[in-house]
Amino acid sequence: MTIVVIVVGLVAWVGVRAWLARAELEAAIPLASAMQRQVIAGESEAARRTGEDLTARAASAAELTSDPVWQAFEAIPALGPNLTVVRQLAAVVDKLAENGIGPLSEAAGRISVDDFRPVDGVIDVQPLIDAQPAVSQALSAIRAAQTQVAAIDSDGTIEQVAHAVGRLGNAVDSAEPALDVVDKAVRTVPTMLGANGPRNYLVLFQNPAELRSSGGIMGAVALVHTENGTIQLTQQASGASFPRHPESVLELPTDTRNLYGSITGQYMLNVGLTPSFPLSAALAREMWQLQYGLEVDGVLSIDPVALGYVLAATGPIALPSGDSLTTDNAVSLLLTDVYQRFEEPKEQDEFFASAAAAVFSSVAGGGADPVALISALAKAGAEHRVLVWSAAEAEQAVLADTTLAGGLPASDADTQRFGLYLNDATGAKMDTYLDVSTSVGQVTCRNDKRPNFAVEVTLTNTAPLDAATTLPKYVTGGTQVGVSPGNVKTIVSAYSSPETQNLGVTQDGDAAPYLPATDDGYQVSALTVELAPGQSTKLRFNWLGAAPLDGDLELQMTPVIHRNETKKLDMTC
Repeated sequence: MTIVVIVVGLVAWVGVRAWLARAELEAAIPLASAMQRQVIAGESEAARRTGEDLTARAASAAELTSDPVWQAFEAIPALGPNLTVVRQLAAVVDKLAENGIGPLSEAAGRISVDDFRPVDGVIDVQPLIDAQPAVSQALSAIRAAQTQVAAIDSDGTIEQVAHAVGRLGNAVDSAEPALDVVDKAVRTVPTMLGANGPRNYLVLFQNPAELRSSGGIMGAVALVHTENGTIQLTQQASGASFPRHPESVLELPTDTRNLYGSITGQYMLNVGLTPSFPLSAALAREMWQLQYGLEVDGVLSIDPVALGYVLAATGPIALPSGDSLTTDNAVSLLLTDVYQRFEEPKEQDEFFASAAAAVFSSVAGGGADPVALISALAKAGAEHRVLVWSAAEAEQAVLADTTLAGGLPASDADTQRFGLYLNDATGAKMDTYLDVSTSVGQVTCRNDKRPNFAVEVTLTNTAPLDAATTLPKYVTGGTQVGVSPGNVKTIVSAYSSPETQNLGVTQDGDAAPYLPATDDGYQVSALTVELAPGQSTKLRFNWLGAAPLDGDLELQMTPVIHRNETKKLDMTC
C-alpha cells in the first residue's frame, strides 16, 4: 500500500509540475512578441517590465521540469518523450530569456525612441552605442535558440506538445530577422552619423516618372555632412547639371555595357540603368568627385513615394512655392503637377530641390514622430525605395544582405528569387501613367522534377487618349527619340538565378523576340515594348530550374509609382 501511495504521489507531483510548467510556457512565449511591439512603439518601461516577466516565467518553467523525479519519468514509454520535449522547451526559453531577453529588456528600459529624435539637427548616438552589447548578445541567443528548437525531436509526442515546439520555432524564426536589423543598425548608424569622425554622403533623389532599374532618373542630388550626430544638408545640384562624360567614369562590367550601354557610367541621370545599386552608387560618387572635388563616404537614394511615407511622420510641410506638401499629395505634386506648372526643366529641378530640402529640414530638426518615421523608412526600405551604399567595406558588408543594399536577388534553399527591372525608353516623364501588375509561379512536369518557373508582368499605359495634345511636351517627350507623343516605351529586363535555364519570353501568349544575356552570372531576358494610351500587354518570362524546389517564390523589382502586389501565377503542364 505504501508503494502505491508513493507512486501515486510521484505521478501527481509530475502531473502538477507539468501543468504549471505548461502554463508558464504558454504565458512566456507571447511575451517576446509583446516586448517587440512595445520597443517599436517607444514604450521602453513597459518593454522592460515585460522582459522581466518573461524571464521569471521561463526560469519557473525550467525549474519545474528539471528535478530528478521529472527526469526519471522521462524513461516511461509513451509518457516519457512528452516530458523530455517539455523539459527541452523550458530550457530553451529559459536560456533565451537569461541570455537574450534579459539584457535586451534592461537596454530597452534605458532607451526611449525619443532619444533618436534630432534636436537642432543633432542625434545623440550614445544610446545606440550603449545598446550594441545587449543587442549582439540577444541576437546570439536567438540564433542559439533556433538551433536548439530545430534539434528537438517531437515525434511520438501528443498534439499539444508538438504544437508547442512549432510555436516556439515560429517565434524565434520571426524574431531573428527583426533583431538582426536592429543589430546592424546599432553597429552602423553611429559611425555613419559621424561618431568616429566626420562623414559626407551623396543623396540621390530618384524620379520614377522616368524609370531606371533602381527606381528613376537621378533628378536631384544633395550632399549631407554628418559629425558627432549632427546632420547638415550642405549642397544641392540637379542631375541634369552634371556633364556627359565621353566615356564611363569607372570601368564597367562587360555585362553592364552589353545590357545597358556605356552611358550608364557617363551621365548622372543614367547611373540607375543597372539594377545593381552598389555599382550605381560608385558611379555617382565618382561623378560628384569629378564635378566638385570631394570623395564622399557613401551614397543614399530615396524617391517621392518614400518621401510621402516620411510625410506621414512629419505632417504637412510648407514649401517656398506656397504649396503644402503632405503624405497624400507628395506623389501627384512632385511627379505630375510640377510638369503642368513649370515648363523649364531648371524650374522643375528647383522645385524638387526645395521639396527635398524642406523634408530634410523637418526631419533633421526633430519635426518627425520617431516611431512613425521608423515605420515609414521600414516600409520604404522593404519596397526598395530607400537604398544605401557605403564606401567602407566593413559597413557595406553589414548592409549587403539587407533590402537597403539594392543588390541583385539572391536565391537560397528555401526561396527562388527573380528580378524584374524597367528602364524608360520614351525619353520623357510618361512613366507616371505606367501601371504594372506582376505574378510568379512554378509547375513541375518533368520526370527529373526540375520545375518550370515563370514571371508574368502586365504593363498598361493609363494616359488619357488625347495625351499627345493635352500633356506637356516635356512629359510626352514630343518625338525627340522617335516615340509617338502619349506612348510609353519601356525596356523590360527579367533576371533569374545563375543555375536556371532560360526558356524564352511570350508576349500576349505568342513567342516574342528578346535579348538573352547574363549579368554577373544571372540569366537575363530583355525586350522593349511600346504602348499607346489605353493599351496593355502581358509578358511572361520562362526558366527551367536546376533542382526541385519545395519553397517560396519572390520577385524583386523596380519600385514603380503604381504597382499591385505580386500574385501567385497558376501554371499547368
